[in-house]
Amino acid sequence: MVETSMLQLKVLDSSCVSPPPGSVPTTSLPLTYFYMSWLACGHIQRLFFYEFPHPTLHFMETTLPMLKRSLSLTLQLFFPYAGNVMCPQSPGKPYIRYTEGGSVAFTVAESTADFDHVVADYPRDVKLLHPFVPQLPPAHVTEDGVRVLPTLAFQVTVFPNSGICIGSTYCHAVGDGKSFMHFMRSWTSVYRSDGDLTCLENSFPLINREVIKDPGGLESAQLKNYWRWVSSCGENSAPTQDVTAGKVRATFVLSRAHAERLKHLVTAVDTEQHHISTFVVTCAFIWVCLIKSKERVASSPDDDGDKLYYYFLFANDGRNRLEFPVPATYFGNCLRPCVVDVKKSELTGEDGIVLAAKAIGKTIKETDRQGLGGAENWLSTIIERARTGRLTSISGSPKLRAYDTDFGWGSPRKVELTHIDYDGAISMTECRDGQGGIEAGLALNKSQMDDFVTVFEQNLKQLGV
Repeated sequence: MVETSMLQLKVLDSSCVSPPPGSVPTTSLPLTYFYMSWLACGHIQRLFFYEFPHPTLHFMETTLPMLKRSLSLTLQLFFPYAGNVMCPQSPGKPYIRYTEGGSVAFTVAESTADFDHVVADYPRDVKLLHPFVPQLPPAHVTEDGVRVLPTLAFQVTVFPNSGICIGSTYCHAVGDGKSFMHFMRSWTSVYRSDGDLTCLENSFPLINREVIKDPGGLESAQLKNYWRWVSSCGENSAPTQDVTAGKVRATFVLSRAHAERLKHLVTAVDTEQHHISTFVVTCAFIWVCLIKSKERVASSPDDDGDKLYYYFLFANDGRNRLEFPVPATYFGNCLRPCVVDVKKSELTGEDGIVLAAKAIGKTIKETDRQGLGGAENWLSTIIERARTGRLTSISGSPKLRAYDTDFGWGSPRKVELTHIDYDGAISMTECRDGQGGIEAGLALNKSQMDDFVTVFEQNLKQLGV
């Protein structure tokens, strides 16, 4: 038993969970052009907090055994998560490899932290949540130069007589958010059914890379980017400064009534009838509040708002939106990046939210029309805008239905994405009350968070809801 008093965390068990013996043959799966852009990205860290008014001993004796067993059973269907991403040097192609005994790291811990404080919406030190995030086993390099990346780890943290946190860290190259949430909901279904896999018969994952077509020869272009990345792995590995120092994180809720009011304001002036949804107006609202809070402290009288642009990045699910059909149950990556460019003067003006929403809606409509058009420039477009320091990205989506992840303890009390503490993205999920609103999470330094709260509340008040 290892105790870390500073973090108020006690590790009770550390093990690995594998699919049942003999249930999955040795398998290799190629990575398509949709995967390769995600290899260089950081891991996704998602925490699910549940109310659990029982002591730790009760959890260890009655809950933990079935939690592990149901995870094992579910992994035989989602076996790539129990494998590794194999990254050979040029001219090799990356792939996922599962072999007998492949597993997921599984840690059990106990925390004395105040559960209600941990799951609160108000600003808290970002490091408050970090003890509940599992660590993936380290990557390693084989004798023949293949870099091996573990794909998934879990940590279950018990808050005695208060709650449970199911923490996950996973490699985005294995599957996108939709695939991961499909896996999580399948696990909860198997747990609730006491290990009966027939509960999943209508929602088995489709692990078939042949459904992803390559009419434009995108793989060759993406492979060049991949080879550059894999050849540079290990470079610039010196420790860097703690990017989370001085940061706080908070959750902001935009209700359904607020979203409907915003949609009405946008559609009233949107003569081109762009794609204006709750997601679009929420993105616009949070983005503009964020830009205005930055400009309150960073603005210079010499700034030319008509020449300076801010950029917004989000992912669009390509399932059933491409030139070829991709089933909703496809397990893997099928995301297309969408980048929006808007002048600073427009964003910070009186109609900033409306103009931002129109720009985001227009981009979604154009992306749906283009399919894979321009895909060869996806990565370079993102890199170019990221270098300006004015790119804001979205992590997560309300369509992932994170609050439907119910092990039988009820819906999560809170769902958090902690990797935004490092990459500066805005996390987004559906509202926990199920009433059609959206939760947005931000990690900012304390002074900017204070400014953001002020701007956010001012803009909400102006909506008159």
